[in-house]
Amino acid sequence: MNEWFKDVSLLQAALVSGETTSREVTMAYLERIAEFDQSGPSINSVKEINPDALHIAEALDQERKQKGARGPLHGIPILLKDNIDTGDKMHTSAGSIALKDHYAKEDSFVASQLRKAGAILLGKANLTEWANFMSEAMPNGYSSRGGQVLNPYGPGTFDVGGSSSGSAAAVACSFATAAIGTETSGSILSPASANSLVGLKPTVGLISRNGIIPISHSQDTAGPITRTVKDAALLLEVLATQDAHDPATSTKPLQTSNLYTLELNPYALQGARVGVDYTFFEDLNKEERNVMDQAIEDLKSQGAEVIEISFPVTERESSVMFHEFKHGINAYLSSCAPHIPVHTLQELIAFHREHEESALEYGQSVLLDAEQTSGTLTDSTYIKDRLEDLRISTSDGLDALREEHRLDAFLSPNAAGSQLPAMAGYPSITVPAGYTEDEGKPVGLTLTASAFEESKLLSLGYHYEQTKSTPHQEPEL
Repeated sequence: MNEWFKDVSLLQAALVSGETTSREVTMAYLERIAEFDQSGPSINSVKEINPDALHIAEALDQERKQKGARGPLHGIPILLKDNIDTGDKMHTSAGSIALKDHYAKEDSFVASQLRKAGAILLGKANLTEWANFMSEAMPNGYSSRGGQVLNPYGPGTFDVGGSSSGSAAAVACSFATAAIGTETSGSILSPASANSLVGLKPTVGLISRNGIIPISHSQDTAGPITRTVKDAALLLEVLATQDAHDPATSTKPLQTSNLYTLELNPYALQGARVGVDYTFFEDLNKEERNVMDQAIEDLKSQGAEVIEISFPVTERESSVMFHEFKHGINAYLSSCAPHIPVHTLQELIAFHREHEESALEYGQSVLLDAEQTSGTLTDSTYIKDRLEDLRISTSDGLDALREEHRLDAFLSPNAAGSQLPAMAGYPSITVPAGYTEDEGKPVGLTLTASAFEESKLLSLGYHYEQTKSTPHQEPEL
């Protein structure tokens, strides 16, 4: 596959020069999907192809000739996780057979912004069913509608990560230039790390949640999964726009710039103070630990100071996501067309029981727990848990640690440190760190900062990406 298929900038340069067209690029991706996703190793990352993708590509080619490109995403094929609404001929199912006939009435804000920027919505990516909020026993990448997504670096051997499993596996296999995933707690960082990609989980509210099947309104966000940090910045510039239908998008400080690519600093690590809690390394095997140790040495060689810290430990179980899921999913399902068999969480649970053989491979314990809540968000347990989550994750947690140690960012392997930032709604970025020597398993370096500090995170990740000692490796399909 030609090198310019690998990232947005190279591909856009080829489109501008006339070396190729968006139609040719789209056809090449479709051919690759047919060869490696639906046959051969059968990665199973792409659940649905946009039937209008080639027509859209042709129209964008014509527009380029007549008016020029709209911007860096003009004519670039992108996949969306199958819990993001598109008002077209593609389904939005969250991987559930209960929604196998569901078509959204209109685009999500994310899909609308991508279309405005000239991106080609190539298709929908498979995912962990209900964004991994169905059963504790469900493996990453499995859904009743889509089946099991495999990790292209070790099909059947390595965990593909979740819940944005298909989004990440597809980009790793060059089935699309980039993809959009969603995260509540680790669902972008985990698959991006597992598939040797850049994953950006933005501050909650930076990207509109309108038109995305919800889990938790206090933690949900969409975000880019890409090959490079610059590509993540490009996508963020398009998606980080205020939406009147999502009040959280009005919380971004007015002085915060949206010029993420222009603000990429190739020297950001010089003098940066990065905190690391080594308890997050305890689940790594020896080879994975070697990769992370080298990554830390690379950070230090570029001028960063790495400081050992201790994250707050809490064994308390929060009810927040269970309450918010029932509230959010009932609202979403209530707007589905009459022919859809489920319009409440209660009806979804009943549907699963009626179709147990195909719908309940791994049970629905999480859904059952969510159904036990009131679903009104007036429950005192919910309110107290939500306030306590904010306290332990922000003022008494990450904010206190940053102030005490004068930190620019926190460091962790893969998605190991994602819980507190998720509760706080704070942003994180994961960048490929390297591969285990024995099996070639990808390991990601993840950095976390405070709310709306995406520019800082992107710059830190960019400097590391450009200077790290381990070169990128492609999966052997």
